Amino acid sequence: MKRNTVEKNEEVISRNTVLLKIRDLEVAFSGRKGGKKTVVRAVNGVSFDVRKGETLGLVGESGCGKTTLGRALLRLTPVPFKGEVWYNGKSIETISNRDFRVLRSEMQMIFQDPFSSLNPRMTIGQMLNEVLSVHKVVARKDVKKKIYELLDIVGLSSDYANRYPHEFSGGQRQRIGIARALAVNPRVIICDEPVSALDVSIQSQIINLLKDLQSEFGLTYIFIAHDLSVVEYISDRVAVMYLGKIVEIADSDELYKNPKHPYTKALMSAIPLPELNQKKERILLKGDLPGPMDIPEGCSFHNRCPEVMDRCRSVEPALKPQGEDGGHQVSCLLYD
Repeated sequence: MKRNTVEKNEEVISRNTVLLKIRDLEVAFSGRKGGKKTVVRAVNGVSFDVRKGETLGLVGESGCGKTTLGRALLRLTPVPFKGEVWYNGKSIETISNRDFRVLRSEMQMIFQDPFSSLNPRMTIGQMLNEVLSVHKVVARKDVKKKIYELLDIVGLSSDYANRYPHEFSGGQRQRIGIARALAVNPRVIICDEPVSALDVSIQSQIINLLKDLQSEFGLTYIFIAHDLSVVEYISDRVAVMYLGKIVEIADSDELYKNPKHPYTKALMSAIPLPELNQKKERILLKGDLPGPMDIPEGCSFHNRCPEVMDRCRSVEPALKPQGEDGGHQVSCLLYD
């Protein structure tokens, strides 16, 4: 009895350990507006933590900066970022490329399009062999055994090692992408809309596979997606992004039951209901989503917000904790 209690306590402590710490992250690209050079801030002052073993869902409209944020955490963006990103106590923006190559084996990414992320001129076995050899995961004599093991983990036959990407379905290709990410024994995987290009029936298989792998290997996920139903199913916490900023973040159950930001409320109202006779009041946002070079002053959402106040047009809200435990954070002047 005592042993079980100790194990549960250790698990709670482990899940409360911050593995990724992001502070004031900003990713900016150069652009042109009216013939003049300007700066486009795809990610603008984002701060949050990711705990060990959890899944943090990241949602928002297309162009809000979700993918850019995920790529910045792996230093895959073509421009440097500002701010601080700490992984397991190490600052990733200050370490050398050589040291980060070692660190990257602990942080991997699953891409949205499984076909374009695979080399069409290499067999699946050759691709996995390349990953295992570059990172020296296993001895050369054990590479083939490891390849077969990875394919088996994601539910594929070892015979597939001799085939090329075009010979597989979309779901199978995404399983291959997952196997490639797992090859280097990562601790964190950034899932960039891993099921958006798949049929609904295949989506459920991939989502359940990711959950099983997380349980088996103790993985930590940042799960980027548009489908709010999928995010609710897989996520422990959810962060909502709008025009490069996080406007709300909370535990998944709390966010879906009690959304506070007007933008989050509008997103939640768009989730389809399973029963035909069920009705839900849909919140329709007025106006168009501003471009990244035309972000409004004050609250960036004020030109579409159904609850806008005069000061929203001039005052930029900060992300502040709400409630007793402070786990629910909102960036809105309604709660200031």
